[in-house]
Amino acid sequence: MNIALVLAAGSGTRMNNSKPKQFLLVNDKPLFLYSVEAFQNNKRVDMVLITTNKECVEQVKELTKNYSKVKSIIAGGETRQGSVYNGLKEIEKYITSEKDLVLIHDSARPLVSQRIIDENIDLGLKYGAVDTVVPASDTIIKSNDEQTIGEILNRSELYQTQTPQTFEFGLIKKAHERALKDNVPNVTDDCKLVMHFGVNVHFAKGDKLNFKVTTPEDLEMLKALVK
Repeated sequence: MNIALVLAAGSGTRMNNSKPKQFLLVNDKPLFLYSVEAFQNNKRVDMVLITTNKECVEQVKELTKNYSKVKSIIAGGETRQGSVYNGLKEIEKYITSEKDLVLIHDSARPLVSQRIIDENIDLGLKYGAVDTVVPASDTIIKSNDEQTIGEILNRSELYQTQTPQTFEFGLIKKAHERALKDNVPNVTDDCKLVMHFGVNVHFAKGDKLNFKVTTPEDLEMLKALVK
């Protein structure tokens, strides 16, 4: 079974908007629904679960009532890590095997392609842990004081991570439980949790269009693209 976990919680404070960014309208459609539709339309995805702000659960239920693969909408946590873990506990009700795949996706990446989803599933079945990445196109510098260049990094070795990130259910659930046990409460990347077990995370090829809507400029770019 392949299950998509769409993360649609958060405040979107960098958007300078009173409404959470996942509900901002793009061509009269809430931002998060673009991601939901991508997984709904993929023939290999069996089920979609959504985490969102506690006060928005009923609103999301209403907005997704016509999406047949959406089986559950639950409240997220105080952090991204908490939202993923809440989602995993809900997913446990539906899995048929510890090796069922969970595709964890940020709803703020609305242009995720069918190719990316398919490649995550293919590699997830083969390796058990997958990250979607794109090669760094700009030179990356490291600063030790936030004012001056400390080191210029080798661009050929650098990649930018995207989502989905895909894992066997048993592996990612175990990783989150260990993080809680070790009092590691706010890791923003699930691959980092899995790598604590010495698991190699394989690459799926991302896409520059699979960008994250974080700022008002990102939103304007998205509107231009979907127009």
